[in-house]
Amino acid sequence: MRAIVIHAAHDLRLEERPDPGPPGPGQVRIRMAAGGVCGSDLHYYNHGGFGAVRLRQPMILGHEVAGHVDALGAGVEGLSEGQLVAISPSRPCGTCEYCLRGQPNQCLNMRFYGSAMPFPHIQGAFRDVLIAEATQCAPADGLSAGEAAMAEPLAVALHALRQAGGLVGKAVLVTGCGPIGLLTVLAARRAGAERIVATDLAGFPLDMARRLGADDGLDLKADPEALRPWQREKGQFDAAFECSGAAPALAGAIAALRPGGVLVQLGLGGDMPVSMQALTAKELSLKGSFRFHAEFHAGVSLMRKGLIDVTPLITHSLPLDAATDAFTIAGDRSQAMKAQIVFGA
Repeated sequence: MRAIVIHAAHDLRLEERPDPGPPGPGQVRIRMAAGGVCGSDLHYYNHGGFGAVRLRQPMILGHEVAGHVDALGAGVEGLSEGQLVAISPSRPCGTCEYCLRGQPNQCLNMRFYGSAMPFPHIQGAFRDVLIAEATQCAPADGLSAGEAAMAEPLAVALHALRQAGGLVGKAVLVTGCGPIGLLTVLAARRAGAERIVATDLAGFPLDMARRLGADDGLDLKADPEALRPWQREKGQFDAAFECSGAAPALAGAIAALRPGGVLVQLGLGGDMPVSMQALTAKELSLKGSFRFHAEFHAGVSLMRKGLIDVTPLITHSLPLDAATDAFTIAGDRSQAMKAQIVFGA
């Protein structure tokens, strides 16, 4: 089979790898159909890693994937051959301290597709054929393969909303309009947010945010003071989702939150300074949001019911042979939101 393998920054190769063979008990053999290029994939491609996480061996990339069931292992029920499934990349051990506490996204032995955090690295899912646990597979009947592959980033947004608590009738700020930020806009609207304001530094993502339901899209590059009206009288927002990982965005969000508001940090851009004075004086809650678990299947269900439409985010679909082009396009914020790779095309 073929696989997309990163060796070092800007050294992306389409390589032949051994076929994984038949599935074992409780497993499913899947022929991949679609895979989205994520921000972490781009970090490996452009920089060879992010922060202290560096590539130390060749690694198959990819964790936003969907495919068709090719074979079922012994004991698998609820799935059928040929069925489209979204595949969760989250594989907690189920036995460590955090798994037993009900925090599987914090698993000490997590095996997350396409991750260089541990060594040996956890190989990813950008490959023709994948063996997965049946529990990772969410039936995606009625969806396109591209939609099903959006389940992973949608789960990230849904987990962040859970961190924020109830949003019915609330004013919400979303900073950073990449795929996660836009999915947060969609999810916040579905969760009952009354007003949603999105910020970014580029026109294309802000146009997309407005299209997906944001009431306002503020270009902070064109007007660095655009948030000023929302910062008056100690702040106007009940909740903020910081999706950029940029220090100025974090500072602006804190200033725009009303007393008692909650800030959820999703963006991973390295360490950032935080105004503890403002957090203390306004009695703000600061919460991190990392990955997901149960939200994956919930996100697939929302898409299948037509309650969340992710199709506008899929701006580019390229064949496996054009994988390098897909990565280049995915990093172009002037035209791309989510670039996907189509397998078997």
